[in-house]
Amino acid sequence: MANLLTLSEISNYLKNGEVIAYPTEAVFGLGCDPDSESAVLKLLQLKQRSIDKGLILIASCYQQLVPYIDQSAITNEQKQLALTSWPGPVTWVFPKNKNTPYFLTGKFDSIAVRVTNHPLVCKLCDLYGKPIVSTSANLSTHNPCKTAIEVAKQFGPYFPILAGDTGHRSQPSQIKDIKTGQIIRQG
Repeated sequence: MANLLTLSEISNYLKNGEVIAYPTEAVFGLGCDPDSESAVLKLLQLKQRSIDKGLILIASCYQQLVPYIDQSAITNEQKQLALTSWPGPVTWVFPKNKNTPYFLTGKFDSIAVRVTNHPLVCKLCDLYGKPIVSTSANLSTHNPCKTAIEVAKQFGPYFPILAGDTGHRSQPSQIKDIKTGQIIRQG
């Protein structure tokens, strides 16, 4: 049994500083409010993931990501490169805004961001009014969850899950560096 919730219910969990699970293009993701240090630390503890690694932010549009990136550190051509790949399964590593907190970026001077093409996640980000943290829903050493039932098995029957299906991708998003174009993770 899984705790399947509506968009508005999941949005309320986010507002209350909780970690949620939601379907993405390939697997279920864990997410939370990127501006809540306590929520991000809860997510990292759940995942058994080091804060040093940094996290990805997922949004419905580029404007939602602007507060977290340093637009003055990229060229217009670099920005256009990202915009032409979105919405879609490409995560870009941008220079971070000076106000973007360590708990999101870890040991890096950059932030990984993506504009999703998953319709349900777009609706969630629009309802919430900003991006959400995105990392695969799995405990370390376990495979990423592809269904709500798998999420419930790994995180418990009461864990809040946005009702919906993952997209049809078999691989996670490709990660590229906006400054160099270098592929960091194959997608």
